[in-house]
Amino acid sequence: MGKQKTNSIDKVKDDFIGKSGTPEREQSEVELKLDVLGDLIRKTRKDRNLTQEELGKLIGVQKAQISKLERNASNMRLETIIRIFAALKAHVKFRVELDNREWNLTA
Repeated sequence: MGKQKTNSIDKVKDDFIGKSGTPEREQSEVELKLDVLGDLIRKTRKDRNLTQEELGKLIGVQKAQISKLERNASNMRLETIIRIFAALKAHVKFRVELDNREWNLTA
């Protein structure tokens, strides 16, 4: 039996998605984070025993919009993210790094 080759997760990402820093890799990383954000909203909503309709009423949107955001957070506005997590009684931190400067927003 031959020796099995193993790869690190970073090597697999480099091979299948693109090298770190490339547009393809950056886009993939953003999409993954947005998927995780949608999952986090769904899990937290359920942990708080809220339906999509109840959460929607808390922030002033329809159930359909909550459903859409939980499935695909890619078109979500920052204001909506903050309102959702505020309604879920979560603490939100948002950080922007640009040209060796940093801005933090806490809600």
